[in-house]
Formats: sequence, C-alpha cells, structure tokens
Amino acid sequence: MANSSAPVAYLIFDVETVADGDLINRVKYPDQSLSPAEATACYRSELLEQTGRDVLPHTYVLPISVAVAKIDPEFHLIDLSVLDEPEFRPHVITRGFWQGWRHYGRPAFVTFNGRGYDLPVMEMAAYRYGYSVPEWFNVEARSYEQSRNRYNTSAHIDLMDLVSNFGASRVTGGLNLLANLIGKPGKTGIDGSMVQDMYESGKVAEINDYCRCDVLDTYFVFLRTRVLLGRLSLDQEQERVAEARKWIEERAADRPAYTHYLENWGSWQPPED
Repeated sequence: MANSSAPVAYLIFDVETVADGDLINRVKYPDQSLSPAEATACYRSELLEQTGRDVLPHTYVLPISVAVAKIDPEFHLIDLSVLDEPEFRPHVITRGFWQGWRHYGRPAFVTFNGRGYDLPVMEMAAYRYGYSVPEWFNVEARSYEQSRNRYNTSAHIDLMDLVSNFGASRVTGGLNLLANLIGKPGKTGIDGSMVQDMYESGKVAEINDYCRCDVLDTYFVFLRTRVLLGRLSLDQEQERVAEARKWIEERAADRPAYTHYLENWGSWQPPED
C-alpha cells in the first residue's frame, strides 16, 4: 500500500455539475423575465423534448463536486478527497483542481469520458474565473506533446477512449458496466442525471458521496486496464484491489458512502479451465 509521501503519478477524478441558471437566463432567454431557476427548468424541459435527456451541456454548468484520487507509479491508491469540502464553492474547486495538478508535478489525469465532459467543464471554469493554466493549454508545443492532444496518454488517460478504441466501438453500459464486470458496485441508485434535482433539494453531501464512489469505480477499472496493457499482472491487480478495499474499510465509519460501497461490493474470480 502506498504511503502519503509516495509520488503521485496519476490523478483519477470525477466532476459533478449544476446549472448556472443566471447564465442560462442571460444567454437563452434574455427577453422572457425568467428567474435563474425558471430558466434552468425551461432549458431542461427543452432538452428533454429534443433529446430524451435533460443533462445540460458543459458550457452552462458549474462544478459543484470534484473528487480526486491520488495514485502512485505502481498503481497503489494513496488517497481520495473531495475539493473544497464542506463549502464546495465552484471557483475554489476550480482553483484547487488546477493548482493541485501543478503541485504534484502535472501527473496524468485518469477519467471515464473525461475528454467529452469532465475536462471541458474544468477548462471552461478556468476560463470563467480567469485562472491561468499554460502547462495544460500548451498549444504551441508539437501536436503530440500538447496536453490536450487526445492521444497524449502521458497527460490524460480517458478509459472510454481506451476500451472503445477512440470511438471505433460504443461502450454500451459505460462505467457502470465495466465496474460490474469486475465485481465492483457501479451505479447503486444514483446517476449523474439526478444531480441537479439533488442539489436543488439541498443534498450536496450525497452528491459528493456519489462522486467519491464514481472515482473508486474508475480506479478499479483503471487497474484492470493496466492488466490489459501488461503493466500489471492479474495477481498484482488483485493485491491492489485488496489494499484499496482495506483503505475503504478503515474509513467507512466516518463515510457512510464507503459503507454503502462495501455493501454493494460484488465478487470476481478468474475463470478456471
């Protein structure tokens, strides 16, 4: 098990967002005298009618929860935290996210579909709040050395890109399916489409608990992909899974989300001939 002083090679993160109702009102409904809440409800209704889903585009949201796991070079879990707890202020979350990445020497981000949503959210937030991130937006570097190049896995490993061969196939079932395939909880009653309503009901703590569990699922999926790539043997992966489970168990008394995660922990055994 990695200790707290181990170098950080990877940052696994997940972002949950809520509507910026004021922005929606100003951009989409400037002449309708709507409140921010009314503008948000109107836009969600339009999206639901048009697409069957009322998930807002990343351009109209604020990061309200960002959970980050620190992983060492040998793929051990070092720690997992939620940024700006318990205030959860979007501008502080954004600043802490980019400062933390820089502080740890710009480790590789690891996400599931982070290229399509999570990172654009955090990039837009940096733009919104005026935070400078030249090491990430290194657009004058050679194309394959740019941090935002989709094939630059030293900067960002999007696990959906990996398992879909960069979109050549569809990952039907997503992170939930990949977690369940290896005996991890996956979605257990909450998904991202529920976050806006939970936030409006004051359930910020529950949102952050959900975000933590998504990061844990992503970590275990990340480990299995390291087996695919030959970076870990199956025995080594299972050792790290056992270590991480112990880490979760040690913190479950103070984190009900971890107790829930352990209660939904499945089983996985390698096939026998």
